[in-house]
Formats: sequence, structure tokens, C-alpha cells
Amino acid sequence: MLIDFLAAAADTAPKNHFGFWEALNQGGVIAYSIFTVLVIMSVGSFYILITKLLEQRKIFSQYREIRAKFWQAPTLRDGAAKLDKNSAWRQLVDDGLAAEEQHSKMTDSLEAHDWMHGSLARSEAAINSKLSGGLPFLATVGATAPFVGLLGTVIGIYRALINIGLAGSASIDKVAGPVGEALIMTAIGLLVAVPAVLAYNWLQARNKRISELLAGFSTDVLANITSKGTVKPALAVKKAAPAAPAKPAPAAPKA
Repeated sequence: MLIDFLAAAADTAPKNHFGFWEALNQGGVIAYSIFTVLVIMSVGSFYILITKLLEQRKIFSQYREIRAKFWQAPTLRDGAAKLDKNSAWRQLVDDGLAAEEQHSKMTDSLEAHDWMHGSLARSEAAINSKLSGGLPFLATVGATAPFVGLLGTVIGIYRALINIGLAGSASIDKVAGPVGEALIMTAIGLLVAVPAVLAYNWLQARNKRISELLAGFSTDVLANITSKGTVKPALAVKKAAPAAPAKPAPAAPKA
């Protein structure tokens, strides 16, 4: 009996016609289109954030490997053989060695230092350009998502005013749906824009650090090539500890 009573009460209770999906349904094609655009922006932003973080993490990990192994090799070619073929650091080494070989074939008076420095600079620019891929999308999302949400807000308020005019009175049941839709679009636009801006600034800061490491490594490679392997970073020069002086053997006892 109690269950039947509760079921009957639920059937007779007024149903709530206000909510997220109800507001979108009231907005029609325009509301769904704006919502779809915002979802695409959000998904794209998080995809770029995750992929770029993995890419940056790989480069930082490879840099630690360079500090531990690369400069301990006798030559740059031997050190490059220890690095991943797809490594940004190996790309710099390979480009530097290729520039050295190309300069030996030139007949003009271009200095080897200038030629190899330009080649390494181009290699750095290519790596930095690859790392920056996708960041313009984050910047665009951060700048435009609030305005896309605002477009939904304007359309929702416009529909609310139309309902008020048709009804002849500003009753809550006529304006709550469109106004709710307007507020939802504003909130979604901010929820999409704020993470995109934070991700953009964070990734840019990490890319700046990677660019500094690339520039330092490029300088070390150039110095090593032009000095014929003599100059190496201080971290690779590990002086062997001086051996302890040998103790003189004890004199044999006299008979």
C-alpha cells in the first residue's frame, strides 16, 4: 500500500522542466551548435595539453640521459649512437656533424664556425617550432571560448524577451528556461577558456626551459666540433681521484 501511495504521489507531483538538457532543447539547433563547438574546443585543449606534456617529459628525460652518458663518449658520433634516433638532442648532434662535413666541401671562404652555428640554429628553430605546435589552438580557445559562450547567452536572453512579449507578462515559467540556457552557456564558455589559458601558459614556460637547454647543448656541440673534441662541458670532465702513494715494502729483517 505504501509503495502504491508513493508511486501515485510521484505521478501526480509536478515535473521539473528546467535543467541542462531541457535548456538546450529549448534553445534548439543554435544552442546545440554552440554547445558542440565548446565541447570540441575543450576536448582539443585537453588533447594538446596531454600530448605536449608527454613530449616535453620525454625531452627532459633524454636530457638527463645526455648528462649521464653522452659526454662520456670519446667522440660525438659515439655519443650520438647512445641516443634515441628520434631524440631532439640527437638531431642537433647529427645536424652539427653534417654541417662540418658540408663545410669541408665548400670552396668559398665561409668560416666553419659561422656555417655550423647557422646549421645548429636552424635545427634549434625546427625543434622549438615542433614543440610549439598546438599552442596557438590553446591561445585561440582561451581568447574565443568566453565569447562563444556569450553568444549563447545573448541568444538565450533574446528568446526570454520574446517569450515575455508573447505572454504579455514576465512570468517565471516563460523566462526561466531561456535565462537558464543563457547562464549555462556563459558558464561552459568560462570552463573551456580558463583551463586552455592555464595550459597555454604552463606549456609555454616549459618550452622556454627546453629552448634554453637546447641552446646550451648546441653551444657545447659547436665548441666540441670546432676544438676537434678537446672542449667538453664541465659536467663531463671528471678528474680521476689521485691514487694513494704506494707504501714502501717493509725491509727484510737482518740475519
